[in-house]
This record gives sequence, C-alpha cells and structure tokens, in this order.
Amino acid sequence: MLPADVYARFLRQCGEQVLFICATDEHGTPAELAASEANLDTASFCQNMYQIQLDIYRSFGLSFDYFGRNSSSYNHELTQNFYKSLDKNGYIEEREINLIYSLDDARFLPDRYIIGTCPHCGYESARGDQCENCTSVLDPTDLIKPRSAISKSTKLEVRKTKHLFLKLSVLSDEVRNWVEQHPNWSNLTKSIALGWLNEGLQDRCITRDLSWGVPVPRPGFEDKVFYVWFDAPIGYIAATQAWGVENSQDWEIWWQDTENTKYVQFMAKDNLPFHTIMFPAMILGTRQNWKLADEIKGFNWLNYYGGKFSTSSKRGIFLDQALEILPADYWRYSLLSMIPESADSTFTWELFQIKVNKELADTFGNFVNRILKFAATHFDSTVPQGGIAGEREQELENTCTRLVSKYCDYLSNLEFRKAVDTLYSLWILGNQYIDDKAPWKLIKTNRDEAAQVIRTCINLIRIYAIVQAPILPFTSTKLFDALHLPDADRITKISDVNFEAMEPGNKFDLIPPLFKKLEDEEIKALSIKFGS
Repeated sequence: MLPADVYARFLRQCGEQVLFICATDEHGTPAELAASEANLDTASFCQNMYQIQLDIYRSFGLSFDYFGRNSSSYNHELTQNFYKSLDKNGYIEEREINLIYSLDDARFLPDRYIIGTCPHCGYESARGDQCENCTSVLDPTDLIKPRSAISKSTKLEVRKTKHLFLKLSVLSDEVRNWVEQHPNWSNLTKSIALGWLNEGLQDRCITRDLSWGVPVPRPGFEDKVFYVWFDAPIGYIAATQAWGVENSQDWEIWWQDTENTKYVQFMAKDNLPFHTIMFPAMILGTRQNWKLADEIKGFNWLNYYGGKFSTSSKRGIFLDQALEILPADYWRYSLLSMIPESADSTFTWELFQIKVNKELADTFGNFVNRILKFAATHFDSTVPQGGIAGEREQELENTCTRLVSKYCDYLSNLEFRKAVDTLYSLWILGNQYIDDKAPWKLIKTNRDEAAQVIRTCINLIRIYAIVQAPILPFTSTKLFDALHLPDADRITKISDVNFEAMEPGNKFDLIPPLFKKLEDEEIKALSIKFGS
C-alpha cells in the first residue's frame, strides 16, 4: 500500500487524473475463524475491522480516493455477473471432488479449517493449505493427526461434494498472449507469471462450503459461496463503482476507456499468480470490455531479522503498534529505503535507527532547523534581502535540477528505493552548500552575502517540501505551513525547481525539530519487546 500511495501522490503532483482504489478483502476462512475467536458474527467482526484498518491507513497517510469493502452489495452483484458471463461462455464446469467433512461440526472443512502436525517439520499447528513454520505447501490429507480448527474434533472423513471450476486450461493461450505483451514488467512479476504458464494452467475450483461470502447463483449451490480469490480482484471494479455512485462520478470510464487509462497494481509476490493469471483469465473469459492491468508491480518479502513477521509467534512490529511509537513519516521513509524490490530485504531496529538518526534527523531535519533558526535570529523570521547569486548557486541549482529529474524518473518507473536514495542525495546537497558557505561566519563580515546564502537555503527547503511530499506528506505539510506557502504553491509541479519562489520579505515560522533521534536504549527495548 505504501509504494502505491507514493506513486498516486507523485502522479497527482505531475497533474495526472488519478484514482487510487483499495478495499478490505473480507470473505473466506480467515475472517470466519477470526470472528469466531472474537465471539462475534462474521459480518460484525468485518465491520469492526474495516473501521480499524481505515483509521490506521489514514494515520499512515494512505491517500485512497476510495477504500471499500468486498462484502459490499456492489461486489456481490458484480461477482455473480462475472460468474454468469463465464458460465455462458463455457468457462465454468461443475465437478465432483473429495473434501474433508467434520462429523462434530456437521460441515465440510476448507483447507484452513483443518490443522494438524506438519509432515515436513513437525510443527503441530500447521494449516491444511500451508505450514506457517516451514512454509511447505500442503494438502489437508498430508497432515498428521488432523483436526477441525473450529471444534478441535478429530472425527473427520473424506466425502464427495460438487463444486465449480474455472477452466483456466482453456484460457491459457489468451493469458500467455496478454502476459507476453508486457515485456517491461519486472523480473519478479514476469518470472512468476511465465512459471505458472510454462507448467501448464490447471482448472481452479471457485466455490467453497462456507456461509460467509458471495452466494453462488446456481441451483444446488445454495449452501456454497464463491472462493475468496474469485471475488477479491473483482472488488477493485466494485470499489470503483461504489466510489462513483457515492461521489456522483462516471466510474465506468476508468474500467472501459482502455486506451486512455493506465492501470497499475501493487502487491506482494504471493498475490502475483492471482493478478497475472487468474484475474486476467476471468476478465478475458467474460468477453466484456474490462481494462486489464498495464503494470503489475510485485514485491518480495520484507523480513524481520531474517525470519517472517508472525502474529502467532509475536515476531515483528505491525502498523498500529508502529504508529503508537513514532509518527507515520519515520516509517514511510525508512520502509521505502528497505523496500524489497529486487530481492527479499530485512527490517531491523538497528537499521531503522540509522535511517531515522542519520538521514532524517541529522541530514534533513538538522538542515531545516539550523537554516530557519539562523534566519529567525539574524533576519527576524523573514526571507532576507541582499547579495547576488553566483557561480556556486548556479552549480547548486543545476545539480538540484538534475537530481529532481532523476527522482521523478525513478518514481515514474516504480523504482522506489532509488527514488529514496536520490532524495537523500538532494538533502546532502543542501548540507554541502551550507557547510561550504558557512553563513555563521559570513554574518560577521558580509551580511549581504550571508543573506543571499540563507535565501537560497530557504528556497531549497521549499523545493524539498514539494519534492518529498509523496514520501513524507506530513513533514511536507509542516514545511508548507511554516513557510506560509499559498495553496497554489503546494501543488506546484514536482519537477519545477525554482530558487526564487521565496522572495525577500516573505515571513516564515520557526518550528521545532522535525525528527527526534532514537537512543540506543530505546532500540534495545523495542528489539526486546517485538521479539527480534
């Protein structure tokens, strides 16, 4: 969600018309299990979680144009219409399969409703689809001493039941043709898509024996719902529809004007098969004019000290906890600098401390603080007049323009770690200039030249505020307010480097330091608390 937000904010600053859509993926086994553990019905549990997640994402600065719910009536209706089109076109087949039935629960159990001992590592709480401990992919029948996740009953037996399958094997050539039309996808996205295609697509079951989900509009399937992976991606379209209805906007143009819309998806690598294979196959199979993704940005894993983040094992910090410790911009910048684009990466508290102390506090925050403080002391909190920019200032402007151009190119190409590195280089540039010019010395010998240096630096702070706004939106707002920038100035084109925007006489406010440093004792305590 974070790189998606940065990209959306960047495009808005470039003057593009942007629609940034997300939704809670509420159906399926995990929601039912979590609701049961919370002693709530599933609908009430999902309503509570939707509000909790919405509040967290707002606090994190995610600028969704609409944050919807896959349990909405829009998604129910649209999912059923997708199914009907696929069925009409011959891409749905009813089959009889064997599933595990719990005698005590009086129901068929989906994979995740079955737990037992992993045959590979001996983990005693492995799920029927995958062992969380060793990550082995499993079938429920692989488990040793399988039991119901609902009742813990071991009275299980295999029974026959009917389910619906999407005939991916028939759509395989069309999907491959679509994938091959995107040679510029990242290696991660391409390798996963082509890996599935080269192995040969297998028909996939799209229904489940559950009560929570989108009902299946087919006689004999009244006690079944669509499998969550089938309705979840359709939720992107449904959330756009909900946005359009609630805001009196033409939502269909975003999904049906295929020539003038660019569609970019962001996700972790485990979701890439659903978005490079299954969802495209579903869209192609409807024979309807739905927009297919132009770019699918897949990410590897962000690990925690070399292992996976895990709620059950209490390993790692999660977003609600993180925001209680430090404001969002600390996390946004640090996480983007660690983003696992080309390979898995690792979060450690020690690395986080370096990002906060050296880069945010010492390099960027300290530059802003000492410039504004100096100007408040010697020039009455006003952009000073005097002096003429010379060769050193022209060199600064040229380098700044070049770095901002590189930064914009990286964001445009979805290269977020390189963009953060370039932003850091931009901050270093300001520090090098101020150290070279030493206005604290100039003020004693040449007040006009000192004024010119400080004026240049205040304009550089304005440039920083504009350029870094996609990554550090809360900090940029503080700077916009401190510099008394008008609304028009706040939405200036991101690549417009202007060293004369802050004119002599403009007033500004002195603000507290933007970032606080993390002490070694704090890092040690956080490391212990969150299980490193």
